[in-house]
Amino acid sequence: MISNIKPKEATSIINSLTGGVVPKIGVQHIAVGRSEEVNAAITSLEEVKNGHSIVKFWIGDFGSGKSFMLHLLNTVAMKQKFVVANADFTPDNRLYSNDGKSVILYSAIMDNIAIQTKPEGGALPILLEKWIEQVISRTAEENKILLTDIRSEQYRDLIRNSIMRTVNEITEVGGFDFGSVIVKYYDGYINNDELLRRNALKWLKGEYATKTEARQDLGIREIINDSNYYDMLKNFCKLFVNMGYSGFMINLDEAINLYKISTSAVREKNFEKILSIYNDCFQGKVSNLFINFAGTKDFLENERRGLFSYKALKSRLESNKFESLEIRDYAQPVIKLQPLDHNEIFVLLKKLKFIFNFNYKTELNVSDDDISVFMEEMFNKPGASEFLTPREVIRDFLNILNIIRQNPDVDKKRLFGEIEISDERPNDLAILDSIEEL
Repeated sequence: MISNIKPKEATSIINSLTGGVVPKIGVQHIAVGRSEEVNAAITSLEEVKNGHSIVKFWIGDFGSGKSFMLHLLNTVAMKQKFVVANADFTPDNRLYSNDGKSVILYSAIMDNIAIQTKPEGGALPILLEKWIEQVISRTAEENKILLTDIRSEQYRDLIRNSIMRTVNEITEVGGFDFGSVIVKYYDGYINNDELLRRNALKWLKGEYATKTEARQDLGIREIINDSNYYDMLKNFCKLFVNMGYSGFMINLDEAINLYKISTSAVREKNFEKILSIYNDCFQGKVSNLFINFAGTKDFLENERRGLFSYKALKSRLESNKFESLEIRDYAQPVIKLQPLDHNEIFVLLKKLKFIFNFNYKTELNVSDDDISVFMEEMFNKPGASEFLTPREVIRDFLNILNIIRQNPDVDKKRLFGEIEISDERPNDLAILDSIEEL
């Protein structure tokens, strides 16, 4: 049923889904009912590879699979040789701020940078060192110096100049400081100076709080802050393409946190930043960048606090008026995720049973008929049609498999009969009512 799944992926899938979160790796093995969305993403990735930039908004109800979709996009993009990064909006970070909350978002993005050989994130040092090695080889070739000699002290300035020249060629804003820090990283890397290498990485990840501290550690006068972090993301995008990658995909989840910002002026500034990113991408001001936002219908369409409260965004993000539930348009910036149907959930649960058995090296006595009985029990409960989400179905199913694995003689029908449906959806309207508009 599933081939080539790795033990690490199986453990990640079972542990994460049991905990109610999306696994960081292995999501391709449990992708069901999203083939149209994935095909649309593949088409978009091809466009981004060719130098275009794209912004997509993945909109769906609580538990509809938005986060899953972003992780699936990660997997697809990494196979297409993209550098990817995920970050969640929280009350402590946002796209626009003047109190450090934007640079917190930037740091989260840089911390989670992933490539195919390191899909869990934390790949920035690998990428920097790979690029430095490329520059060293290119410098040796251009200057007809043997690769065995180019690393000696006498050629260090040659390589530093080559790093600065290349960074200056590919960056537009903040390139000098950006290049100077990468030279510092090179010095730390080539001299095995771990502290210097770590400080340079700290700067690149936006973790210096003051210019004084950065000047003391690195001799660099600027730091990454709320006003320049987006330029740095664009610089990194160009650097990744220069390394030979197809582009940079950034996935931003939990966008409902922008909608919850209580101060209307700050909320509007954040929406203005989204508009600026949107225009940059679709007007061709930036290349090889793919940004995804995931949020609820309220985040998009609420006329008082959502993106539609900002007229310029509303005009860009309104659905294709010729689209319907049967006739979809996946090429538009907004893609609304429809709930999985019962057949798709059945297939998903069968896949999960296989992965569960693979992970625990067992063969549980749970047949397809048992899965059907489980689903009937869940979907026939009072409130199921209103409250039940795929996340809850999956978690209950895995919890029952765990009980059966540890208690082989347990009565399955009794477990199925004990299923209860609860409303796990956050009450955003109540939250809104409790937030004072400033």
